[in-house]
Amino acid sequence: MSTSQPGPDRRPLRWIAALAVGALIGFNFIRPTQVGDKVETSGADAKRAEPTQTDPAAHADLAALSLTGLEELAATLRARLTARGTRPDEAVLIFKDEASYHRFLSRTAAAGVAVLGRIDGLLAVRVRAGDYAAFARELAAHAGDYARLGPNPLLGATPPVVEERAARLHVPVGDGLLAALGLDASDPAWGRGVLVAVLDGGASPDATLGNRLKYLDIGYGVSGAAEDGRHGTAVASLVAGCAPGALGVAPAAEVLSIRVTDASGLSDAFSVAQGLVAAIEAGAKVVNISLGGPASSPVLAEAIEFALARDVAVVAAAGNDQAASLAWPAAYAGVVSVGAVDAAGQQAIFSNSGDSLQLTAPGYAVQAAGLAGERIAFTGTSASAPVTAGAIAVLLSTDPTLSPIAAADLLATYANEAGPLGEDPDYGRGTINLGSVLGRNDTTRRDPALSSLSYVATKSALDIVVQNRGSRAESGLGLSVSIGSSTARNYVVPDLAAGQAVVLSVPVPVGTAGASALAVARLVLPSGLNDRNTSNNRLAIGFVY
Repeated sequence: MSTSQPGPDRRPLRWIAALAVGALIGFNFIRPTQVGDKVETSGADAKRAEPTQTDPAAHADLAALSLTGLEELAATLRARLTARGTRPDEAVLIFKDEASYHRFLSRTAAAGVAVLGRIDGLLAVRVRAGDYAAFARELAAHAGDYARLGPNPLLGATPPVVEERAARLHVPVGDGLLAALGLDASDPAWGRGVLVAVLDGGASPDATLGNRLKYLDIGYGVSGAAEDGRHGTAVASLVAGCAPGALGVAPAAEVLSIRVTDASGLSDAFSVAQGLVAAIEAGAKVVNISLGGPASSPVLAEAIEFALARDVAVVAAAGNDQAASLAWPAAYAGVVSVGAVDAAGQQAIFSNSGDSLQLTAPGYAVQAAGLAGERIAFTGTSASAPVTAGAIAVLLSTDPTLSPIAAADLLATYANEAGPLGEDPDYGRGTINLGSVLGRNDTTRRDPALSSLSYVATKSALDIVVQNRGSRAESGLGLSVSIGSSTARNYVVPDLAAGQAVVLSVPVPVGTAGASALAVARLVLPSGLNDRNTSNNRLAIGFVY
């Protein structure tokens, strides 16, 4: 982009308008939509940076437009800042340097805008345009001050395209979260000394959180009402609940609740970015974001970079749209993106898939805290994300030498295999197994397990993943499978090295289309094998022909 000096004031303004609008291009004008973060069972939820996902029509090359003056620039601004899926008349401005940032703040009245929010660490401002003519004059006169400018996308609107998937019957997690994570029991010290921020609808006080629940207000208040507050409370309880009936993963961790939603329950890119930076500045080492949408903006990307540069683990829900792409901010590289599985380890039908998915975690009918002391069945990737954030907090408290990002990587390294062997779009690097991570240095550990059981309609078969989660090789394992009322059939499991997994495909007898059946798989152990965890030797699912 040219930086040559302008001619006299009488010269046509076309070059000025093009220069100013060129800054707009860098902000990727997009038409954002909602992640569909409301898949629920009872009462709540089910809510290094890459280029954003954009709408090509909305991302036209504005510099190529025939802009002949300030009036046309003002009209272009108005059209972009009132587009569907954005906060009406709002703009997000990012400045090139601190001097430019502070100069703008001193002239906002003349610029025709009101400042609604600031992120000093990113040199970013959220404004509402009241006078588009004055705003256009501001951009034309000071275009060199701006790094990016664009709308403030809402994380809510039209959901993405739904991916066709075979019907499946899910197994509730209920109060079996610890078992689903490969744990025999909880340790009341897990998470001690770790601050986990929850960017959500605002958690309400609950006995399971006690005085470990803290608040930070960025302008929305601290606690949301109705579904907003129920969602935020459920998320916080899964991170750090300590009471029976709403037991979280890290019962000694502190939770910093930051409400990023308005009175209608909607959030936007700037608010999430502002909450993320505020959380980090308050000392959070892990940040959970159980909301998102198929749209992003540079201010959110820069906030993610801000976190990663400070070695903060950002955990985000993949989304509940049954889509083939992740919601933002989960879609950013470097974010710990988390999809949902049920108690049988099968992908929840609503859980978004994508090549950048990192992990899956329990997220179907997980028992959690709600409002006013209620206990709810919490369903969605919004449940899976705080389970993962809590697991990171556990690792940080048990091994102070770990960084948050290194702790997240350990979860992936020791994750349960699921789906096709290796990394895949449905399960990422696998389903978290906190027990395996905590026992990784135990050289005597023996733990053959059934990792997942799923019905694959395209081949009329059950895919059963058998994994050796112990520290030594195992042989002589068998598998017993029964389908419906048929007699159980036995299969031989090949020898497995430590950490190795295998997928056994078991044909399903022909059934009536639309009918359901129960499949049960049992791991048969050789005599003398002292299994560390026998609870993972049986899986059962219902499926639909």
